[in-house]
Amino acid sequence: MNQERILAVVLGFEILLFGITGTNFFTTANLFEIIRLSVEIGLLSLALTPVIITGGIDLSVGSTMGLAAVVFGSLWHDAGLPVWTAATLTLGVGLATGAINALPITLLRIPPLIVTLGTYSLFRGLAEGFTRGIATYTSFPPSFLRLGQGYVWRVLPSQTIVFVLCAVGYWVLLHRTIIGRALYAMGFNYQGARYAGIPVRRRLGLVYVLSGFVASVAAIIYVAHTGQAKADAGTGYELMAITAAVLGGTSIFGGRGTIAGTLLGLFVIVVLQNGLRLSGLPAELTGILTGLLLIATIGIDRLRGTGKAAALAETTTAGTFRMKNSQVGILSAAILIAALLIAGSNWMVVNTIRDRLPSAAVHKAVIGMMPKAKGDPYFVSCRQGAEEAAKELGADLVWDGPTDLDPAKQNEVVEGWITRGVNVIAVSVENRAAISTVLRKAREKGIKVITWDSDSEPDARDFFINQATQQGIGYALMDRAAAILGGKGEFAIITASLTATNQNEWIKFIKQRLAEKYPNIKLAVIRPGEGDRQRAFMETQTVLKVYPNVKVIVGIETPAVPGAGEAVKQSGRTDVKVTGLSLPNLCKAYIHAGVVDSIVLWNTKNLGYLTMYAASSLASGKLAPGSAFLSAGRLGKIEVSGDQVMLGQPFIFDKSNIDQFNF
Repeated sequence: MNQERILAVVLGFEILLFGITGTNFFTTANLFEIIRLSVEIGLLSLALTPVIITGGIDLSVGSTMGLAAVVFGSLWHDAGLPVWTAATLTLGVGLATGAINALPITLLRIPPLIVTLGTYSLFRGLAEGFTRGIATYTSFPPSFLRLGQGYVWRVLPSQTIVFVLCAVGYWVLLHRTIIGRALYAMGFNYQGARYAGIPVRRRLGLVYVLSGFVASVAAIIYVAHTGQAKADAGTGYELMAITAAVLGGTSIFGGRGTIAGTLLGLFVIVVLQNGLRLSGLPAELTGILTGLLLIATIGIDRLRGTGKAAALAETTTAGTFRMKNSQVGILSAAILIAALLIAGSNWMVVNTIRDRLPSAAVHKAVIGMMPKAKGDPYFVSCRQGAEEAAKELGADLVWDGPTDLDPAKQNEVVEGWITRGVNVIAVSVENRAAISTVLRKAREKGIKVITWDSDSEPDARDFFINQATQQGIGYALMDRAAAILGGKGEFAIITASLTATNQNEWIKFIKQRLAEKYPNIKLAVIRPGEGDRQRAFMETQTVLKVYPNVKVIVGIETPAVPGAGEAVKQSGRTDVKVTGLSLPNLCKAYIHAGVVDSIVLWNTKNLGYLTMYAASSLASGKLAPGSAFLSAGRLGKIEVSGDQVMLGQPFIFDKSNIDQFNF
């Protein structure tokens, strides 16, 4: 109960703080948006609470979500079943995965950590194998999407009803039934529970089967929320769910925990994430502060010795406990780190308030600009151009997005910007179908929408900032590969994810150019680099071994070219060359070494710069349907073709000119 009171105070403090610093935080719409964002992870947190109370763990719930999502998508799309029939059958996947976990834990007495660590990989591997890492199921009927995107009485998110029913069900199970009392007893003393006549195997089996079932429910809601079913659904959710439960006072040693505490832990995390975004503060602070709270909670729990006989033995007659000097030191260090982090975050909050006060009388266009992945050097370079333009225009640039290629995270950021009420949203789209629904919602709220680098569905945005035509890029890449091959031979492509929108458009035109102009050249294979240089390195190594006749590697994402270049360099294959799309600074060494022949690109700083000018002009009404040109600062007059703003033709960087560029 003490833990719940502490969390209630923390939650109240968050609400008060973000009510002051966060734009539109104290609104009914944002309250229900917080509930919407809580549902999927909240369901997993509820499912894991009784599991952890028994002294166990289930690391596979996120992977179960991924497997259930693709099975659901396949049943509806490939098997042609009605969507609600497919959803009902998908619940059986959750029951099956729960049973797979329960059997070795209950019958063979294998530790839950080992079993669920294995099924964590097994279920995710099945999901990826089932779709070959390529298939993404979209275009679900509106009647189904309303479950994740609609509202009851035009206010309450539809999925809230499912969440409340699950919360009530678990509350009754744990706190009002004999089964619940048995679970606490098992967590406190497993052998004692057996001697007391409790059917421990059946009770353990029940909580793991329920965990799998609820994970499949979360998967269905996730698909309805994001509009897509993909093998990576639920990635990392298991850790967030465990964090919420443990933060809420559920002891990792078993025997203690409440549903109310889990819900408080969940809302502390979600409100923190939502408030930071609406306050314009780095979303990464969520992980730092949540992690700190979690470590402190577990540490205090361990020092208190809850549920442990060894710790009870140290308890004095006065009800206190002894602490070693080392424990005092560790706890003091944790408190010091907490103080520093809280002081740092408070300093950022104060700066946010101070920056806003002088500008209260002057309206500044607030533009939310999102890359596919914040850490990608390509988008880091784009941000430099965007910041340059923002200073010239006097606009407020909010740069945020996922740290890796995650369409669901892109949706979350856009939802936050809708609540905040930015003037323009500019998105580099990772998955066209997944984000188009939420972009349409933004437009319905009166927010202007721009896509850049990679496009959404045309009706989901006002303009697309086109760095070069998709055809021009695809043709330029194919022509470079053909020139290196001398018009004859085999080549391979290292792309981003196999579902990335713009890369797939480029590949389409590469294939078109290949069929039209180069009959003696063969495309051997296309492999995903997943936005990671090391992954591109490993994929290239595989290509060189499996396809020895490949003489050119075409990397069509920023890290793929240097990753492929390093693989070719280490292989010693002087007969293989690399080309593709990347940044000059990443490829200079490989170009001078003769491993990378050339790269095809545009000026990425100019792309970010132009996007900001277009967004500002759209907000002010200077850019509107029918415009033929856009005045873009140092770039001069830029052509507007229909609903596309054209940056220009691709540029070839090679040994003769690459040293002239520094980005």
